[in-house]
Amino acid sequence: MRRLISVLSTCGLLACADASTSSSVTAVPPSAERPRLQVSAEERAAALRELRADGDTALGARTSVERRQLDSLYGGPEPAFHWVDETGQPSQAAREAVAWLADAASEGLDPDDYAAAEIGRAAGSLEGEGVPDLAAVARFDASLSLHLLRYWRDLHLGRVDPRAVGFRMNAPLDDHDFAAMLREALAANRLGGATEELRPPLALYRGLVAALAAYRPLGVADARPLTLAVPKVSVKPGAPFEAVGPLFDRLRLLGDLPAEAPAPVDTATYDGAVVEGVKAFQRRHGLEPDGVLGRSTVAALNVPLDQRVRQLELALERLRWLPHLREDGFLAVNIPMFRLWGWGEVPPDGTPAFDMAVIVGKALNTETPVFVEEMRHLIFRPYWNVPRSILRGEVLPAMTRDPQYLARNDMEIVAGESDAARPVAADEEGVAGLREGRYRVRQRPGPKNSLGLVKFVFPNDEAVYMHGTPAVSLFGRPRRDFSHGCIRVEDPVELAEWMLRDQPEWTRERVLAAMNGDRPLQVKLTRPVQVVLFYLTAVVMPGTGAVHFADDIYGHDRRLERALETR
Repeated sequence: MRRLISVLSTCGLLACADASTSSSVTAVPPSAERPRLQVSAEERAAALRELRADGDTALGARTSVERRQLDSLYGGPEPAFHWVDETGQPSQAAREAVAWLADAASEGLDPDDYAAAEIGRAAGSLEGEGVPDLAAVARFDASLSLHLLRYWRDLHLGRVDPRAVGFRMNAPLDDHDFAAMLREALAANRLGGATEELRPPLALYRGLVAALAAYRPLGVADARPLTLAVPKVSVKPGAPFEAVGPLFDRLRLLGDLPAEAPAPVDTATYDGAVVEGVKAFQRRHGLEPDGVLGRSTVAALNVPLDQRVRQLELALERLRWLPHLREDGFLAVNIPMFRLWGWGEVPPDGTPAFDMAVIVGKALNTETPVFVEEMRHLIFRPYWNVPRSILRGEVLPAMTRDPQYLARNDMEIVAGESDAARPVAADEEGVAGLREGRYRVRQRPGPKNSLGLVKFVFPNDEAVYMHGTPAVSLFGRPRRDFSHGCIRVEDPVELAEWMLRDQPEWTRERVLAAMNGDRPLQVKLTRPVQVVLFYLTAVVMPGTGAVHFADDIYGHDRRLERALETR
């Protein structure tokens, strides 16, 4: 996607300066003739008390936290103004803060949440001739403090509690004293630095901000979205197609064709460069890159660009929910893109040490949850202990249909929870024990085992883990939500090697030997590895800078939209 990449390539995914920090505010020094704002400490305190007499409702305070922050800034016996100079005009810091609020959309936030237009007008009024009204100065100062602190909090923590939309995030509660941070930043003349430190320090976040800057004007200009008719029969390269012209225009707009690409001469035949552009588009949207215009590809092409803008905004919101990610390495799985990345020390350009395809939980009934945990050990040649839900829903019905089902699948009935549990005969009494919950079913280690030859364990309340699989053909499909909630990895050998990279005795040869040994073997990691299971339908791909979009397979985007609308 060359046009969009040209925008993103101005900065590395990890090292670039945030797009929104490039905006500058021209300082307008106060007029030399303008008189000072002559007010006593008592008059200033009285003006602020009157302004805040209704519990800060008139200022727009929404929560008790915001009211406490205003108390911290203005509640003393001799409160000071923070945003005006001695003449009552907005200070340089105030002008910068007003500009950030007005530019909140560049971070995927809503300027209306921060009264950006109203505060901007107030700043303009104070810059007029004459001595400003004390009440107007007090209102401007307190309102700017309130809304900048809200902006800081939203920028750092997000606007919605992830638990309210079904994410099982165990991030620690934030203990920032934003009001104290504001006082310190103003005193040290480092408001810009403080703001920058509150942005998520992630390559992906900065890449998404740059992508949003590229897509937003496209969304505004997309007054007449592409409306290709869904073909009754897929259109293959070389076939007649009446909408080649509009399709070419859309692909060039999105950068899937170069900006200088010449328009096709034959606008009634689907071939040539347009096919290559469709393949590039398909790769960025999680589709089979075969160049065929089928139902899924046409549906993705018809998505209005303002919807793509919204996907980018929602992705930015979710990244604000993440706790601090370990600098010595972590794994990240993006569920709707069916992809895993691993980083050791994150390089300046954000390129991962490795990546691979994964299979995640089925939509609707066995979704993979979202959380952050630590991987602590691996198990080579694991048993698969069949969960009760699968036993009741799948295994017991299969045993009824086929008495040899357990034997054919290397399964056995056992009494007890450990690997040393005693096998029980699969007779009438054994099956009765299964139905009553006294016994359980497990699958023996080996090539038929549903977990493959290695299991990656990060203890969690959902009993979710990563593992290999004998069903490797499923990795060839573009959409891969097939599991019961756990994560199947495409290359368990590479993942095991990487997990054990700090334990030099675990060479590739030893990993392979353990996977093909004669018994289960648990290996504790000398350094636990952070694991992030997350959900983004828009991503700037690490290392390439290409903007990828995914279907909202679990409906999390819709839930977040509703939560943002009803705050």
